[in-house]
Amino acid sequence: MNLSVIILAAGAGTRMRSLKPKVLHKLAGLPMVEHVYNTSNKLGAQQIQVVYGHGGDLLTQQCEHFNVEWCLQAEQLGTAHAVQQASSNIEDDSVALILYGDVPLIKVETLETLVKKVSANNISLLTVNLDDPAGYGRIVRDHKDSSKKVVGIIEHKDASDVIKKIKEVNTGILALRAAYLNECLDKIDNNNVQGEYYLTDIIALAVNDGNEVFTTQVEHSYEVEGINDRKQLAKLERIFQLGLADKLLTEGTSLADPQRIDVRGELSVGNDSFIDINCVFEGEVNLGAGVTIGAGW
Repeated sequence: MNLSVIILAAGAGTRMRSLKPKVLHKLAGLPMVEHVYNTSNKLGAQQIQVVYGHGGDLLTQQCEHFNVEWCLQAEQLGTAHAVQQASSNIEDDSVALILYGDVPLIKVETLETLVKKVSANNISLLTVNLDDPAGYGRIVRDHKDSSKKVVGIIEHKDASDVIKKIKEVNTGILALRAAYLNECLDKIDNNNVQGEYYLTDIIALAVNDGNEVFTTQVEHSYEVEGINDRKQLAKLERIFQLGLADKLLTEGTSLADPQRIDVRGELSVGNDSFIDINCVFEGEVNLGAGVTIGAGW
């Protein structure tokens, strides 16, 4: 089946305290939404749609090099409503994968595992175990069944004390056949406190239809961490840069301090090279073997 990716990027991001859309704030030199776009391409997606809203003109201008379909969510009526702006454009037999423009560190390998579990009208859901799951929707399983099937998601505000002890939570990232996605979206209502159409309601619909919800867990929680403010952006920037530093060290480059290197593009280095502290590499940079880069270059 073909893969179609829907990237949700319509949020205003008021906690960023910025005039530009949240997803345009940069991580490692690229807008965070571009990281998600690049990951979608590496997955081999045949179709990529970006759902936008606030600051739409600026987003489409700065990302005009994207090979995507732009879908406007004129009113912010919830995640299910956002997905619906794009889902009708997908062929019924395609797999629809829902991603988020403010979750830039999701790995290709994780999503490949997730997508492979899609079959018939089953749903493939990405979850994560958190030491402090407060605020997240809990994954509720049937522990009377040996397979411990997912039976629903209960939001934190609606959870009992027993449910709140569950560490496995919903990430919002899921994949399923497009035809079934549209069937479910047509059934979701906004009969809730917020008056919004929630994508999480799709899980209860699937269970009621007798369809199984398969889960995949991320190896590291930062893969599914969303960026809502500048502190979170700085935190994920360091995580991303440390990952690049670890790769350089593994491949034979010495770093004076892995905490003090920034790569804002593509960096390749030959064996036995040395990079001193506070070096910033922008664009496409190729260093040969045995090269020494001084501090602050």
